[in-house]
Amino acid sequence: MTASSPTPADSSPTTPEGQQDTQYDQKGSYVHKGEDYQRDMNYIADRITRDGRDGWPVEAGRYRLIAARACPWANRTLISRRLHGLEDVLSVGMPGPTHDKRSWTFDLDPDGKDPVLGYERLQQAYFARYPDYPRGITVPAIVDVPSKAVVTNDFQTITLDFATEWTEFHRPGAPDLYPEELRGQIDELNRWMLHEVNNGVYKTGFAGTQAGYEKAYDALWSALDVLEERLSTQRYLFGSRLTESDVRLFPTLVRFDAVYYSHFKCNRQPLFTMPNLWNYTKDLFQTPGFGDTVDFEQIKQHYYVVQTDINPTQVVPRGPDLERFMEPHDRDRFDTDTWGPGGTAPEPPKAEEVVDPDHTPLHLTGR
Repeated sequence: MTASSPTPADSSPTTPEGQQDTQYDQKGSYVHKGEDYQRDMNYIADRITRDGRDGWPVEAGRYRLIAARACPWANRTLISRRLHGLEDVLSVGMPGPTHDKRSWTFDLDPDGKDPVLGYERLQQAYFARYPDYPRGITVPAIVDVPSKAVVTNDFQTITLDFATEWTEFHRPGAPDLYPEELRGQIDELNRWMLHEVNNGVYKTGFAGTQAGYEKAYDALWSALDVLEERLSTQRYLFGSRLTESDVRLFPTLVRFDAVYYSHFKCNRQPLFTMPNLWNYTKDLFQTPGFGDTVDFEQIKQHYYVVQTDINPTQVVPRGPDLERFMEPHDRDRFDTDTWGPGGTAPEPPKAEEVVDPDHTPLHLTGR
């Protein structure tokens, strides 16, 4: 997307480095009156592969994943990295939740700089490769540490490559989240979920017309009803085992009652009133690798503080009650092989990557 186009929750418009910084604040323009929301799906298409066909071979320690906990698209990469056990071969940098108009910033790190890249803002990694980069500065992004330049920000392929190209570095017992015999079905479901659910909440929340809002709202809830029915007969989206599709749906569902229900006006009913989707969400939240990547405070700060055209007061709601995510679920009534043949749960997160215990009901210590 260009700097003048609507920007999604995972991006910010760019300003050339030398420009007078008169717009250096956290406010963003997301809703354009009279227009439906259209997500710009043009991302840096380079992929990191075993054969290095795009010039980026898989190498331990060479790359750094930049993934803000606030962003659902970045959240899925954090989950995939955990489930595959890539923490020791692919480092992670985490910007804070309230970016400004120029870029995501590393304001959570000492001195406000990423400790590996030395950057104050993710924009610098984009400009290191494309000095005139015209689109949104998005997360997730993978940066080449030697050159400190962005490699890719294509969230659609990053997790697929974690599953299929980084296998040399998978932990023992890593699940096969993209099994070859299911790839066609997984791809089809993922495309549908992207447009109707993952991006459907944004099309609803960023609608600039009443008619556009109602159309997006109806499409979103129609899709959620389909998923509610799908999950009435099986534990996960593809039966007894986790797949890439579960990794993609969870970040949207876990944010639903905290953000999308009210802030994005997706308010037919709270998720906790839908028995299959809600118990599925609790089940995944309590599954290692899923809930331990979720920081509810950062999520709420991002949406309610940054998106001032929707929430001009920047008041962040206190709720919802996070302890609900720890209540018993009923998903073990179905046939279950969570990790697939030979698979096992991942270890606890690294101590330095544990979510602030004040921001989650899990209260982990890490390893």
